[in-house]
Amino acid sequence: MQIETPLLDGIASPADLRELDDSDLSQLADELRRETVSAVSVTGGHLGAGLGVIELTLAIHKVFDTPDDRLIWDVGHQCYPHKILTGRRDRIRTLRQGGGLSGFTKRAESEYDPFGAAHSSTSISAGLGMAVARDLSGSDNNVICVIGDGAMSAGMAYEAMNNAGAMDSRLIVILNDNDMSIAPPVGAMSAYLARLLSGGTYRHFRNWAKQLAKRLPKSWERRAARAEEYTRSFWSGGTLFEELGFYYVGPIDGHNFDHLLPVLRNVKDAQDGPILVHVVTQKGKGYAPAEESDDKYHGVARFDVVTGAQEKSKPNAPSYTKVFANALTKLAEKDDKIVAVTAAMPGGTGLDVFGDAFPDRCFDVGIAEQHAVTFSAGLATQGYKPFAAIYSTFLQRGYDQVVHDVAIQGLPVRFAIDRAGLVGADGPTHAGAFDVAYLTCLPGFVVMAAADEAELVRMVATAAEINGRPSALRYPRGEGVGVELPENPEPLEIGKGRVVREGSAVALLSFGARLQECLTTADKLAAQGLPTTVADARFAKPLDAELIVRLARDHEVLVTIEEGSVGGFGSHVLKFLSDEALLENGLKVRSMVLPDVFIDQDKPAAMYKQAGLDADGIIATVFSALGRDQAAETGERA
Repeated sequence: MQIETPLLDGIASPADLRELDDSDLSQLADELRRETVSAVSVTGGHLGAGLGVIELTLAIHKVFDTPDDRLIWDVGHQCYPHKILTGRRDRIRTLRQGGGLSGFTKRAESEYDPFGAAHSSTSISAGLGMAVARDLSGSDNNVICVIGDGAMSAGMAYEAMNNAGAMDSRLIVILNDNDMSIAPPVGAMSAYLARLLSGGTYRHFRNWAKQLAKRLPKSWERRAARAEEYTRSFWSGGTLFEELGFYYVGPIDGHNFDHLLPVLRNVKDAQDGPILVHVVTQKGKGYAPAEESDDKYHGVARFDVVTGAQEKSKPNAPSYTKVFANALTKLAEKDDKIVAVTAAMPGGTGLDVFGDAFPDRCFDVGIAEQHAVTFSAGLATQGYKPFAAIYSTFLQRGYDQVVHDVAIQGLPVRFAIDRAGLVGADGPTHAGAFDVAYLTCLPGFVVMAAADEAELVRMVATAAEINGRPSALRYPRGEGVGVELPENPEPLEIGKGRVVREGSAVALLSFGARLQECLTTADKLAAQGLPTTVADARFAKPLDAELIVRLARDHEVLVTIEEGSVGGFGSHVLKFLSDEALLENGLKVRSMVLPDVFIDQDKPAAMYKQAGLDADGIIATVFSALGRDQAAETGERA
């Protein structure tokens, strides 16, 4: 038996790939698939999407002259094979680790990543911008956008396609259809038609026919255009894309090089307008555990390559996401006006639990946060109690709707904001850093943050009872702290915090899940002769004025701590203290927020240490406010 010579070891860049014969690509695909599985088994991350585009990735880099030809991966879940081929194989086992490769495309990482992406549906807009810039500068490179069928559910993708079609810009969009089954059967006839319709002969004939039709009366010209469009659509589909101004090719088998290569070569040579190539792939392709999984191993922890079994650490406490979902489901059993809305994240937000219990009252609107917000507003106008469960980082995408459609009208939409604060391996693109600032500036909003899972349950109950104004409750990723959950939670008094520990010298006013770190800090400060009060604000809006006044008057130092950017809770506290002339009596105030940088992926504890929001950082802030030398005093006590 002849042993194949490994090919992947000889690929340092796509230029090396382009030196191979087409017949070598199947072997290279097998090697690239094994390398991807091996790498993700060590790091965890997104697996199924990458396995589904192995052949497509190879075909694109084989046909196109990357990086001169710009290749944009939408979202980036599928970009690991691309990273291996583009000079990053030696670092691929640092994916999503501190100091390692990003789990998404990142401009600062490689010239082969012309656009950073971790939120979906941006590729066509960015690609069109690059194509127009190319035309303005007189260049002739290609721009290729690979977008999945899920990302095509977002309005932004269609806005971009509509613009591209109207401009008639030369742009190639590859629709990676791997989930929604929007394609008719893929086979030899389909592949033949795709090659035929993407080829120069047909396209030249089509353009000649268009020019001829323009010489006919307008009614005949329109009839000829419709006849050509409907004839092609009968055989291949794609009428919607044609209406948007794209030349549609497909569907073709995304795992068959004999289908992929001829079509991509044809569209590479095309010089007329935007083209959409419809490619059908299978998530998890070539790795049995992924193929057999319901979610096709979309996101995985570290796993055993042979069995596919993922590492499972026994949680010390239920996750905040699970606590939220269970609390909302329990409330909905007693209140049939409670409904839930998610934007393509039923599992991530826990609303799959709610949906199982109340399928008619749970709505997944797709990757469409703008629509999710206004849809929730519509529900609220009719007396329902919508809970819009959306990650902090994704709610940013619907901000105009939060302002215009919810806040201005005072509609009681309840925003359940998951992934508040720093999120670990997903890095800055998924950090929930800005929601406190961008919501507390809106008149009428109630903004809460849970210090632990018991508080989260109480805040869900509170939100359900808020009428006549919008509200938001935020909570972090990961497991809770292990406190007992209330069986029948009473709603909180709006705008009222709580004192958790009493002291006399220093006051730590926490908003959100840094409360446990504040308690740890208080222990350490007490050991250094600084009795410390720890308070949980609960609300950033409205503020607990009585609590803040008490803390300001009874302590020498007041420090606010939050897992968010400048402009949030601490800023509102400082304005209140200033307005009430409480800064004039020697009070030393410090506001601790996330630093004015985007913090790269790492373990959450390391990220919070870098941000200065751990116990050591809080202690250093207290000593600085007091004007005392912490190192010297610690040395003396030692």
